[in-house]
Amino acid sequence: MGAILVTGAGRGIGRGIALELARAGKVVAIHYNGNREAAHATAKECESAADGAACSVFQADISNADDRARLVNEVVAAYGAIDGLVNNAGIAPRRRDDIIAADEEIFNEVMRVNLSGPYFLTQLVARRWLERDAPRQQTQRIVFVTSISATMVSTSRGEYCVSKAGLAMGAALFAARLAPEGIFVYEVRPGITKTDMTAGVTDKYDRLIADGLVPQGRWGFPEDTGRVVRSIMDGHLDFSPGSVIYTDGGLHIPRL
Repeated sequence: MGAILVTGAGRGIGRGIALELARAGKVVAIHYNGNREAAHATAKECESAADGAACSVFQADISNADDRARLVNEVVAAYGAIDGLVNNAGIAPRRRDDIIAADEEIFNEVMRVNLSGPYFLTQLVARRWLERDAPRQQTQRIVFVTSISATMVSTSRGEYCVSKAGLAMGAALFAARLAPEGIFVYEVRPGITKTDMTAGVTDKYDRLIADGLVPQGRWGFPEDTGRVVRSIMDGHLDFSPGSVIYTDGGLHIPRL
């Protein structure tokens, strides 16, 4: 049995996904870039959530091609195969600027991590699965975790919105290319979610949610997205490749 690689699993939505997969009895490869302690904390939580859960921690900068290749090789060396990939890792811009004043260096940094990284990591994993000398024992699945920001604009963080919109198209492209090969790709699109990334704007979103922005009337939590990813990896959506699945409490519903 191979592992499911979850990128950016040290905190937030990635941790919620890793925990749900561990509870389902999956072997989880927990990826992180800079926060080693958080990644090991995720591993401990996974082990506690599911007695005897197999979870290991792997470091890599997914914006770097050499690191991506090393990550894939290390996970395969540890578990024999990668059975699934969850492209969750992402960053917010270091500074919220109006798009008229946006900094090109910050824009490129966000694109490298949020768009180029998962795009080419998926390419690496898919290539390995398609090799003739790597027979598949089961259906492989890939999830791209994007954001409601793929379609809802925030003019003070345009780089983030553009990166998530591009990633949504990347998910559709890989879904179309790989479905005939028995590799199923999905996009999961969270809304306003309680994570470290949203900690600085809690008051703002508390007010907006109280005013009815989210039909369900609450914040999202990492486990909301985790349960959807778990269902995908359990094979419950195998006739729905390319689907966009919202975990946003109805935020995406157009309303008057």
